[in-house]
Amino acid sequence: MTNRLLLLADTHLPKRARDLPPEVWAAVEEADIVVHAGDWVDVATLDLLESRSRRVLACWGNNDGAALRARLPEVARTEIDGVRVGVVHETGASTGRERRMDDAYPDLDLLVFGHSHIPWDTTTPRGLRLLNPGSPTDRRRQPRCTYLTLTLREGRIEDVTLRGVTPAVSVPPLRMLPWTG
Repeated sequence: MTNRLLLLADTHLPKRARDLPPEVWAAVEEADIVVHAGDWVDVATLDLLESRSRRVLACWGNNDGAALRARLPEVARTEIDGVRVGVVHETGASTGRERRMDDAYPDLDLLVFGHSHIPWDTTTPRGLRLLNPGSPTDRRRQPRCTYLTLTLREGRIEDVTLRGVTPAVSVPPLRMLPWTG
């Protein structure tokens, strides 16, 4: 079986944007599973994403209040087509992240995280894949707002693709480089 995943984090609605960009909603419609790594800010965004998605795997972030924390775990875990997947908001500093995550999540094959708004794709010494989709609404110091898509197939993580959100104003295009990991 093949599962198409959409990875999101740090949507910060309605503080950073009024809504998710149209291409993100289109990706929600195409995805079998939407993974959100926290900092929703607004419960309405969770409700809307759940209503428009086939399945949501999500956690809360440091900017999420009591209502979101009551509905979402700090760390969410599941197995999808033989891949043990987890999602957490914060993983700490980038220096030493791979070793820390190996120690913290020995039961996972894929860990999705957020917080920094900086896309990230590495593999730990043990083989744990670490992915941060950036943010589809708040680019901070990045050239574009971003999200990730991937496929899980027969126990493998495939087709990991960083996608830049079309900006509302004209900016130079983002040159997407292949990631190593």
